[in-house]
Amino acid sequence: MAARRVRLKIQRQDNPNSKAYWEEFELRWRPGMNIISAFMDIAMNPVDRHGKQTMPITYDSNCLEEVCGSCAMRINGRAAMACSSLIDKLEQPIRLQPLSRFPVVRDLTVDRAVLFENLKQVKAWVPVDGTYDLGAGPRIDPAVQEQAYPLSRCMSCCLCMEVCPQFTESTQFVGAAIINQVRLFNLHPTGAHLREERLRVMTSDGGIHECSYAGNCVQICPKNIPLTTSISIVYGQVMKQTVRDLFQNPELTSARKEPGRR
Repeated sequence: MAARRVRLKIQRQDNPNSKAYWEEFELRWRPGMNIISAFMDIAMNPVDRHGKQTMPITYDSNCLEEVCGSCAMRINGRAAMACSSLIDKLEQPIRLQPLSRFPVVRDLTVDRAVLFENLKQVKAWVPVDGTYDLGAGPRIDPAVQEQAYPLSRCMSCCLCMEVCPQFTESTQFVGAAIINQVRLFNLHPTGAHLREERLRVMTSDGGIHECSYAGNCVQICPKNIPLTTSISIVYGQVMKQTVRDLFQNPELTSARKEPGRR
């Protein structure tokens, strides 16, 4: 009986400026194989399906248990995590491509710096004063903990951005993951000190108003984070903050009172 084989068709690119091309590989099947283990097999013997020597596949991975979010790519046309994509559950030949919404660095590795720049924009951190012993942290109500834990599971994989119709160069939309982090850090008693600044960022170009509520993000999220709920809640917070700013800002208030203004 012939041994089972695994066929992979991988989109490759030598550098950010070169043209993409396809290479096919055929591997011996092993029980429990996933996409990452297939890449490891290719690295041990980098030969394509026709016996031609080639280079190992360039890709990102770390935890191998769907926690770090680094191995996101397109698998048979669908955005997914390579570490949790089992060979036995995929139609062959398995087509592997880099995420399409981010610049390609090489092969399946993309530059996701925009995510981290946006996280810095919304100050996605809990501020502390100094490096000395600050004592115990603030007590958090169990009900708040229950809300926050699912939100904290975000692993910055960017799948929600990959499938979002609004995440484009023209809109500069920050994406569902960023909005979810705004909600998470606004929930924290210490993180809430930067709440107003975060919400004001959400009113700027690429902010929450760019969301079209397509719902693709919540369907693709590997951690089942309630992203559309986060978007709705943050949208409400943004509207309230906008009204507060309108009445508390002297320039805006005087402009509203000038004759001829509406």
